[in-house]
Amino acid sequence: MNPKSPVEVLLQRDRLWVALGLVTAIGLAWAYLLREAAAMNAMAAEARMHAAMGMAAMTMRTWGVSDWFALFVMWAVMMVGMMLPSAAPVILLVLGAYRLRRETYARAASFAFVFGYLLVWTAFSAIAALGQFVLHRTAVLSAEMRLYSATVSGVILLIAGVYQWLPLKNRCLVHCQTPLAFVTQHWRRGIDGGLAMGIRHGAYCVGCCWLAMTVLFVVGVMNIVWIAVLAAFVLLEKLAPGGRIAGRLAGAAAAGWGLYLIGSA
Repeated sequence: MNPKSPVEVLLQRDRLWVALGLVTAIGLAWAYLLREAAAMNAMAAEARMHAAMGMAAMTMRTWGVSDWFALFVMWAVMMVGMMLPSAAPVILLVLGAYRLRRETYARAASFAFVFGYLLVWTAFSAIAALGQFVLHRTAVLSAEMRLYSATVSGVILLIAGVYQWLPLKNRCLVHCQTPLAFVTQHWRRGIDGGLAMGIRHGAYCVGCCWLAMTVLFVVGVMNIVWIAVLAAFVLLEKLAPGGRIAGRLAGAAAAGWGLYLIGSA
């Protein structure tokens, strides 16, 4: 058995530490989501109790900037928990590529890639939080953070389902499903190159999954079961051999569900 080269030893050690870091970040994100979901459920139960007693006004107040910021943090942490698992293969691949090319700042460039990737999802979280803020201010969201209107819910599901079949969705999904091809086509050297690649990969990832995230407004933004289902779906679609077919079948199911809600409204 040939001894490992210094680069191989460094790569193995770096991969271990990066993998541990990803697992820790994902675990902390899910712990936060479980705690927030429990708190939201308690608040929703209290709101229903007050409404039943004719004291609905006691639980109603106008949201401000601090509420938007709390929503932003919630969405940002949620995206870490949902999206990092499916991004792990490309993150480890980027780390390996930097090490094998003997880049001076291989580890820092890899962390810059992760930062760039999460930066894009953080921007998405800010927009999602703003959308939820507006929906709350217009009183179209229930205490469970779910849309009241079956028609609007149906339209969202229909659009999300149809998007699964569009060429734009397929183009973004291909980049997410083939990490080696992505790294080969978009390789950049250095820390700034890692950041640029992370932002690019994050953009493809958002293009692939953003409409799936809007389904949370239909089933409940902090419905922990549906958050787990959507996270598992993203993982399946990106990493499983039949991910594209599974995604299109899910799209057809979502569109059918949407048509049902629209027809029954």
